[in-house]
Amino acid sequence: MVFNEKSSAINRLYEQAPQLATQGEKVISNDELTGVQALERKHPGLPLRPGKVERREFEYIRHGTLCFIVNFEVATGQIGQVSCGPTRTEQDFLNHIEATVATDPTVSRWHFVVDNLNIHQSESLVRFVAAESDVDETELGVKGKSGILKSMKSRAEFLSNSDHRIVFYYTPKHASWMNQIEIWFSILARKLLKRGNFSSVDDLMTKVLAFIDYYNLSMAKPFKWTYKGKALQA
Repeated sequence: MVFNEKSSAINRLYEQAPQLATQGEKVISNDELTGVQALERKHPGLPLRPGKVERREFEYIRHGTLCFIVNFEVATGQIGQVSCGPTRTEQDFLNHIEATVATDPTVSRWHFVVDNLNIHQSESLVRFVAAESDVDETELGVKGKSGILKSMKSRAEFLSNSDHRIVFYYTPKHASWMNQIEIWFSILARKLLKRGNFSSVDDLMTKVLAFIDYYNLSMAKPFKWTYKGKALQA
């Protein structure tokens, strides 16, 4: 029942995204891509030949890793706010959500589809949503002891409240594939990361952001979401 309820809510949200956009609301599919390696090939690759792709040197140099926190705008298919850094902490995610909301003060309601990672249900996130939604801070209680902040479950219930200006929708357990940003991450991996050559983490970040600009200009379109919340049948 929990799976059906959560999946149905997300499916409805995806379906309603274009209409919500006309009403000043935004539907955002959000997730983190962690541990993205800046790998530089030790030797140049061999050029293309008839019937053969470019051949690559198997030895590489590691230059570190980056984490990307990315918004996929469901109604338009474009990539919105992107945050890059070495970590994926509670503060990193809060900063990303704050930056997202700050990009467009005219949006009447933000809808975020996320997975069940603990930083998506944090105390600091609850306090930010409460402030944005004019919720009295005295109602929040004390983390681990009482009120809305008592547990991850109580925090998630608060963050899922559709009356708030910022609403979070959590994918069912083991169903992060319901988050549309995962489709875009696979595009990024195939188009750029898989055969990329990066001389530093700064080079990695520059090339990823450049790809996003290119994607938004020439490739972006809403995904045709065909899942209907029903069990697959033979």
